[in-house]
Amino acid sequence: MLNYTPSKFKENALKALANENLRKNLTKAISHTLSKRAEVVSELPNWEELRQKAHDIKKHAIENLAYYLEMFETKATENGIKVLWAKDADEARTYVVEIAKKINAKLCVKSKSMVTEEIGLREFLETNGIETVETDLGEFIVQLADEMPSHITAPAMHKSRDEIGKLFTDKLGVDFTNEPEELTKIARKFLRKKFLNADLGISGANFLVAETGSIVIVENEGNAGLSTTLPKVHIAIAGIEKIIPRLIDLTVFFKILGRSATAQRFTSYVSIINAPRKNKLDSPEEVYVILLDNGRSDLLRYEKLKQALYCIKCGACMLACPVYQRVGGHPYGSIYPGPIGSVITPAQLKLNNSYILPFASSLCGKCYEICPVKIEIHHLLLWLRHRAVESGFSPWIEKLIFKLWFIGMRSHKLYEFGSKLLRYIRKLGIKPKFKNWSNGRVFPELAPKSFKEIWKNQESI
Repeated sequence: MLNYTPSKFKENALKALANENLRKNLTKAISHTLSKRAEVVSELPNWEELRQKAHDIKKHAIENLAYYLEMFETKATENGIKVLWAKDADEARTYVVEIAKKINAKLCVKSKSMVTEEIGLREFLETNGIETVETDLGEFIVQLADEMPSHITAPAMHKSRDEIGKLFTDKLGVDFTNEPEELTKIARKFLRKKFLNADLGISGANFLVAETGSIVIVENEGNAGLSTTLPKVHIAIAGIEKIIPRLIDLTVFFKILGRSATAQRFTSYVSIINAPRKNKLDSPEEVYVILLDNGRSDLLRYEKLKQALYCIKCGACMLACPVYQRVGGHPYGSIYPGPIGSVITPAQLKLNNSYILPFASSLCGKCYEICPVKIEIHHLLLWLRHRAVESGFSPWIEKLIFKLWFIGMRSHKLYEFGSKLLRYIRKLGIKPKFKNWSNGRVFPELAPKSFKEIWKNQESI
């Protein structure tokens, strides 16, 4: 797997910008999704009302997180679901391996789950001798390519049909095709054997309902349903922020999630899991839920960052972000790329390891405008920038420049002198150059006279 890390964002972003094929793939996929999303959102005259309702529900849940998590544990346990608490990735992975070894699992099928990507679960299981197969088509593609997902809901967004066809030929030994329907058939044929022989099924959860102890999974391919029902044991791993108070709250989230995540009016499948097998053959004998913290409590400690926990992981902010649109997800070096990832990642990896990510934004606010739960992501990024500077993570040259700017802006004479000096330099034909910035931009020409000069001479503007 390519070794992307947040600290290398700048150099990885430059490589992505130079990759014309990547830019072409991203532009095509993102423009199509945004166009379709706008169409399905416009069908709801109360869209803004739904956004506000979703925001209020999540805010209430996060403000009362301990209460609702305890309620969920009580209800789920009453239903026969076993609830485990994991403070970090190591603890969560250990729980899964212990359960797998207890049932002597040799093969695990895994439905799409960003939280399991977050903790590196598949790789950990494989190092412990348990074959683990991603069953979501996009995740299956990036597993074959040995890559990170490049988007939350579309892991293989960065790949073209030709690239996927070649990958299937190389890895699965099939004849080349670039037809989506044929590629899907190839994947289905390969995965069906895995579903039928799996000992363990692992999933994430889109929502956890406190009042009923229910695990809610939404999907489009049917793979989650097969992963959670065919194996004898099902483990759902979910971040603690996935909790919502009531079952009826789903009526709000179902309307906004599909439209925001995949530009659909409604996702193809919804699974609401309440208990392990009772008298049904299409249910596992045991169901576990692992409630994962892994840095989420750090977000709770800061009033400014709590909003990040409202996120329903739709990925819409990434599609709207002008930075993500040009470089894709990999340069961020995080399972959660884009605007919301630049808030979440510092909580998981600590700010000193990822302080550059909050700066990977134009602060245009498009992420907030498109967010279905109205998270003010651009404000959170700005606050994290402030923390990064206060913590001494900004480069010394940047500190020097802003120090000089601050001194100059406080002194009328220095400001005027600097303005005249710059004009004199430009008259000599000397054009300022800035590393990387000047490669694709031309420094704007200065006006013949400054505003002050015009005002002083009372000339008409």
